[in-house]
Amino acid sequence: MEIFQRILLSTSCLLLAVFMVDCSPPESHIKCSSTNTDCTITNSYGTFPDRSICRAANVAYPTTEEELISIVAGATVAERKVKVATRYSHSIPKLACPDGQNGLLISTDYLNRTLEIDVQSMTMTVESGVTLRQLINEAAEAGLALPYSPYWWGLTIGGLLSTGAHGSTLWGKGSALHDYVVALTIISPGGPEDGYAKVRSLDESNSTELNAAKVSLGVLGVISKVTLQLQPLFKRSISYVVKEDADLGDQVASFGRQHEFADITWYPSQGKAVYRIDDRISSNTSGNGLYDYIPFRSTLSLGLAAVRATEDAQESLKDPDGKCASAKLITSTLKNLAYGLTNNGILFTGYPIIGYHNRLQSSGTCLDSPEDALITACPWDSRIKGEYFFQATFSISLSVVKSFIQDVQNLVKLEPRALCGLEQYNGILMRYVKASSAYLGKEDDALDFDITFYRNKDPAKPRLYEDILEEIEQLAVFKYGGLPHWGKNRNLVFNGALKKYKNAGAFLRVKEMYDPLGLFSNEWTDQVLGLKGDVNIIKDGCALEGLCICSQDTHCAPSKGYLCRPGKIYQEARVCAHVSTPEQ
Repeated sequence: MEIFQRILLSTSCLLLAVFMVDCSPPESHIKCSSTNTDCTITNSYGTFPDRSICRAANVAYPTTEEELISIVAGATVAERKVKVATRYSHSIPKLACPDGQNGLLISTDYLNRTLEIDVQSMTMTVESGVTLRQLINEAAEAGLALPYSPYWWGLTIGGLLSTGAHGSTLWGKGSALHDYVVALTIISPGGPEDGYAKVRSLDESNSTELNAAKVSLGVLGVISKVTLQLQPLFKRSISYVVKEDADLGDQVASFGRQHEFADITWYPSQGKAVYRIDDRISSNTSGNGLYDYIPFRSTLSLGLAAVRATEDAQESLKDPDGKCASAKLITSTLKNLAYGLTNNGILFTGYPIIGYHNRLQSSGTCLDSPEDALITACPWDSRIKGEYFFQATFSISLSVVKSFIQDVQNLVKLEPRALCGLEQYNGILMRYVKASSAYLGKEDDALDFDITFYRNKDPAKPRLYEDILEEIEQLAVFKYGGLPHWGKNRNLVFNGALKKYKNAGAFLRVKEMYDPLGLFSNEWTDQVLGLKGDVNIIKDGCALEGLCICSQDTHCAPSKGYLCRPGKIYQEARVCAHVSTPEQ
């Protein structure tokens, strides 16, 4: 069996490196039984954290701001719940779910135009459904650049803002797109005097409302258009350097200040860290490099199925050695292929990679997609047997991040193979973020940890080293006060989240002014914002899915030997640990 697994893994890793040209595009995440009525919505992964199905009575596809205003007005008169749906729906939590079955979805698919590029003032105004890729490309054509952005370009500008998505830097205003917003227009429920839809054009002259609208979870209304402050297009130089992780905690703060676009990928079980040395350089420097990140490329579905079958078998057989071997093969393959960097758009001949910013800052070519009957797909496409995972993503203040890293390292010393599973997803991505003026933005200069790990198709089945990942989540969120990424995470990471934001009260006051009936809110946002109930879903096995923190054994999987126990180094944690012998 082990030999068979290794063959599958070797084959699948080879397939991951294949440069596919075409693939099947992601399917629409909104499905209706008849034209735009009786609909369901999911996310790009095909599953929400609680595995529920979200329903809506109908979906509207406005093509102009005028149509958008009319749709909001109609929903306000009818007092219907409304949520905004983006093109690819990459948020993991239930941000796009209207409550009940009678709600309205507003898709921004056709609000996708660039309205103005002012080269002199270096600003760009776009509709909220414009994708990050479109913005980057059209800005570059005008000789301009969005200085920092997420690494995945299949996001819309409205979705980016609503969830606080970001890239990596401690320089300038920071890595979050919302901190480069100079104006936006948002449409909220209104009174009769407004025609039942209130249109607000916000800029830095009304900073209170703008700071609320920059990161809003979609609860203030629907963003119509956004104006961003850009910079002249420039070149970058990128090199990846692998080092031992013994001094990682000492290095992270200074490394982020040394290099403008720095990030670090950490392989804790391997004791390695990959430092991204990434800086702005003179545009006169020769080079036309391209970053086409390999895990974001089209991949053969058979290869993805082989990877998943291997991972399922390793979990079923409780085979940590197999997971560690898989992780080393995957991470070394990515390293040898420079993670998808090429010097000229075709070949990698060595570091540094030099190229224009717009060719290096973001990628996602699996979205370039004529239909091919799912022979190839994005790796997480729910229509195939591909990746199926959890994501834990939180930012920890630079003032305490060294101690958090050391705690994780101490866990690895106790269980050296425990984190091989997340290394099968290329380890922990660590990106730099700065304190933000947005009320729900980052509170401090911080390091953002992005952890992806195996999720079982069966919610009742525990994972190998379940307890270690749960302890890391609780360490981050409770011991070190980590802030959640609003568009990722399992429920437990949002426990008490709003109390960590000093301007939470100001945000809620703007929310009450914009939408006093809560038409743009749903059960999830009410829970996250502390308005009604909490994010925990208490039931048998709830801790396995991150829907709760266990307080009794039934929240784990007692029939499979997983019981609720204190953490190994953080005694306040409560985790589902495998107990191999009966306890006295």
